[in-house]
Amino acid sequence: MTGRINLILQNPTYKQCYDKIAAWEKDRSHCKHDLTHFLDVARITYILTLEEDVAINKEYIYAAALLHDIGRHMEYEEEVPHDKAGGAICVPILQACQFNEEEIACIQEAILSHCNPSVKEHKNLAGYLYRGDKMSRTCYSCHKVEQCEWENKKKNLQIRR
Repeated sequence: MTGRINLILQNPTYKQCYDKIAAWEKDRSHCKHDLTHFLDVARITYILTLEEDVAINKEYIYAAALLHDIGRHMEYEEEVPHDKAGGAICVPILQACQFNEEEIACIQEAILSHCNPSVKEHKNLAGYLYRGDKMSRTCYSCHKVEQCEWENKKKNLQIRR
């Protein structure tokens, strides 16, 4: 990974938020918001852009994927929607990791939009992140799918392409 992506992973605020999410989800047996999920989202998002021949900076994809659920602990602690919390949390992290204002705005918009189905067809970082996030969940093969609290319409019950 590039230097700036590694800086995100090493950022104290990122680590603190990540650890809080892990603590909240320690007893969760499936669909954790962890590095595996973040990297799955990044890789799927990147593959989608390659398949559709859309040029989106790979570093932006990885930054957005690593940060898209970083506000999840705020949802658990204070019922703040995690996309909105993540949109705020990502700015100082990205600034500390040497992203400029234009790059931050692009990544932040994708994080703020990753739960909004109206962006799913957009040929930009927000649209691809939305799709990559949804495609990353393997509900179709999960042994806990019947106990899952998600509504069926939110579950990824088939392999998508």
